[in-house]
Amino acid sequence: MPNCAMPSLEEAHELVPKAGSVLWRRAGDARLLGVAGYPILLQVAHPTVGAGVAEHSGFKSDPWGRLFRTLDYSYAMTYGGARMAWEVGRRVRDFHKQIRGVRPDGEPYHALEPKAYAWVHATLADAIVRGHQVFGRPMGQSEIDAFWTDWRRQGRLVGVRERDLPDSWSELRIYFDRMVEEELGNNDAVRDSLAAFTAPARPPLPLLGEGAWRVARLPAVRATVLATIGLLPPLLRERFGVPWTRQQKLQFELLATVSRAATPLLPSGLLNVGPQYLERRRAALQRGDVADPRRTSQPSTVPT
Repeated sequence: MPNCAMPSLEEAHELVPKAGSVLWRRAGDARLLGVAGYPILLQVAHPTVGAGVAEHSGFKSDPWGRLFRTLDYSYAMTYGGARMAWEVGRRVRDFHKQIRGVRPDGEPYHALEPKAYAWVHATLADAIVRGHQVFGRPMGQSEIDAFWTDWRRQGRLVGVRERDLPDSWSELRIYFDRMVEEELGNNDAVRDSLAAFTAPARPPLPLLGEGAWRVARLPAVRATVLATIGLLPPLLRERFGVPWTRQQKLQFELLATVSRAATPLLPSGLLNVGPQYLERRRAALQRGDVADPRRTSQPSTVPT
């Protein structure tokens, strides 16, 4: 595995996004939580990532844990300040050092293969930009370019080399389309993920009891599945064997229209939940409780 120079704490001060930057303002929109399944599917459809998740992750038994781990990681990188981002980034990379094995096609894999590792970072950027385009506050091209510059640089905090990611957003779109065409496919991790989205267990939120979950579950699942499948490139829906009917397409477009129209009505705390989430998780993260992907436990405290 090629050596990857992790940044020093001093360098981390230059890598975290500045408060008020496009990345800082846009990455924490609460509506992005509804599209969280989309980047997960993009990630696990990569043969290396999918094999690692299938063999080493607790995702199948604990899908909410993966979501909260992703939030811990992405919000710490964006809103936690240089020291927290530096510490969490090093933990995330250390977790992945042990994830290796043999793919179903017989090829050996390692979670820190530069191309696979960079792909995971890229999918989160795509999900934020696409999520806003469809469900939130669409970004102009200059905002997207500024967002990508910061996101690409931020990747160094977890050991994603800038040379493993496209220089510009326009080049990222070419890279993304090539990955979909040539690299991504169906596998056990994709099937497990789709099953988890369509029949999820109750999330571990303190104020969401079994009765409330029974009421909320059906509309929440329907909206999440629509958002997740609707954002997928048609080629991936075909490869995954996921139907996409005209009725579903119309429901997806209605959901997107209503979500975008709600923007002026949303309180500032929902337009950027990242700082609030992180404050509730700060003590745990500082103790080192950013979840190992092989664990099956969820964070004990999350926003309600």
